[in-house]
Amino acid sequence: MPHRRRTVYATLFATLLGVAVLAAAAGLATVYLGLYNVAASEQHFKPVYQLLESAMHQSVKLRARSSVDEPPPFNETMVLRGARCYRDQCLQCHGGPGVAQGDIGKSMQPVPGPLVDAARRWSTKEMYWLTRHGIRMSGMPAWEHRLDDEELWSTVAFLQRLPDLDVAAFQAITLEQVDGARSAGTIATCGAARMAAAPPATGNAVLGRQALYQHACNACHRIPGVTGPETHVGPSLAGFALRSNIAGVLPHTPENLERWLREPQAVKPGTAMPAMGVSPADARHIAAYLAQMK
Repeated sequence: MPHRRRTVYATLFATLLGVAVLAAAAGLATVYLGLYNVAASEQHFKPVYQLLESAMHQSVKLRARSSVDEPPPFNETMVLRGARCYRDQCLQCHGGPGVAQGDIGKSMQPVPGPLVDAARRWSTKEMYWLTRHGIRMSGMPAWEHRLDDEELWSTVAFLQRLPDLDVAAFQAITLEQVDGARSAGTIATCGAARMAAAPPATGNAVLGRQALYQHACNACHRIPGVTGPETHVGPSLAGFALRSNIAGVLPHTPENLERWLREPQAVKPGTAMPAMGVSPADARHIAAYLAQMK
């Protein structure tokens, strides 16, 4: 009997090992032979899509539950401010009642679905977390580097109102009321507060690393510690802290680096370095991170 049991266990182990080896071989073949079609003109297989959706939902729920504080009391001013942010930043991908997504939103895979029912599918904290942090590998950006916290919560306040809006009400709240409030000076342009806010006294290198890829700096530069494509468009930033000048025109000081990050065309007219909409706070944090590049 013991010998038979050992034989059964050995057979089971060998079977599981064989299945694992075959699965690993299939996975490697799929990756390295290019068997999985990554074209946006084709959809994911249904099981792949469902797996990614389930992983995303559970990830958001876990992190929103543990890291997001209770929301502030929502009021009509917040709803109007959120309506402006939605119109300026979200409408192109998600659309709205009577308004189609833009061409980019319609062609993305996975498709960024409408948010008319978002408040019925996600809790308030979860909507805030999604808006603030985005979703990796989906095209949904992390808006924390473009909107301040009040604007993030205001966007959530609008998303809570959105299920109750028909076409006429949606157009009114995102067009007439928002533009009227802006003309009256009660609603600022979405994102303006972050661009106008004074930077912190000291930069945070951890936030600077995050800001570098949120502002797509790694699309052109190879940056130590930041994952990105093997690109050669702009110079590598390795050893940046040891350089004596910035762009060949400014002495290398933290203040000059922050200015270059925010206004490259003003510093060096005609440079290929574009203005990326970097806020004063993000510029200070990025400068702190680059100061470690020795």
